[in-house]
Amino acid sequence: MTTAVRQARPAQPTLEMVAAEAGVSRATVSRVVNGSTRVSPEIVAAVNAAIDRLHYVPNRAARSLANRQTQAVALVVPEDMTRFFGDPYFAAVVQGITRRLEESDYTLNLLVASSDPRHKTMRYLRSGSADGALIVSHHTGDEFVAELESTMPAVFGGRPSAADTTAYFVDVDNAAGAETGTQHLLDLGRRRIGSITGPVDMPAGIDRLAGFLRTLERAGLATDAIEHADFTAAGAAAATRRLLERCPDVDALFVASDLMATGVLDVLREQGRAVPRDVAIVGFDDSPAATSAAVPLTTVSQPSEEMGFAMADMLLRLLSGDTGVPHRTIMPTYLVVRDSA
Repeated sequence: MTTAVRQARPAQPTLEMVAAEAGVSRATVSRVVNGSTRVSPEIVAAVNAAIDRLHYVPNRAARSLANRQTQAVALVVPEDMTRFFGDPYFAAVVQGITRRLEESDYTLNLLVASSDPRHKTMRYLRSGSADGALIVSHHTGDEFVAELESTMPAVFGGRPSAADTTAYFVDVDNAAGAETGTQHLLDLGRRRIGSITGPVDMPAGIDRLAGFLRTLERAGLATDAIEHADFTAAGAAAATRRLLERCPDVDALFVASDLMATGVLDVLREQGRAVPRDVAIVGFDDSPAATSAAVPLTTVSQPSEEMGFAMADMLLRLLSGDTGVPHRTIMPTYLVVRDSA
């Protein structure tokens, strides 16, 4: 009868073992691991070489207790789950954020904070569960967002309220993008141009409507063919029915998002209106919804994934103590012409 011999698992390298290997004190190793600038480059090199040789992995939990950092950032989305998972814009932004965080030691916590649990979101963030926050799809009435800004470093995806001049944010020039899309409809010879807008309590919805109105006013055209929606396909479909009942002679629509434009297309098809022959459509985003729509959408393209990457990069710089971070980063938009206009 043989007896199996269970080999002892090799001891996990410790801070003391790294210190002995590098010929320095434990406190010095701790300073190097935690990124202190009070250590000479030569000592840093020696400690890092010892870490590599021993395959030492710092204890994140212990480091968190020592320096009060969680190595986590929160993505706060003041929307309901249906909208978050149904809009391809959010998927692109999250992809960009995670691509940047993969280059760091930080992990991402997702907080989809619809109207009811927002107090729970703030309680979670005040507890020190994250070092910083990324906020997307915020509304002007979101009072908890201002409270969040005062709690921790925060970066907005999209321009915050006009009154907040100190916020850090990444955005596109939504008004200029809307002007580009509306001008394209004018260049096609359309003169009864309407719009299905985004929510007027969101900066993106406000700015895209402003760009649309400015373009029509310059052309001396009527600006009454407008209905407000909520950045969902269902909301846009309902708004389109209201608009066509009020203004049946519209021959073009600027729609404030591609997802909403898919709802517009459904209603036009129901009513026997051909796109673009009877009604030309320009969307906004250049998301997968634009290319998968029943009629591929002409749309104003915004770099949603790159915006997410830039947001995460801005927050990581703030968390590192970088004092040269610009408060705003504005990315370009451009028109992508497809079949709808």
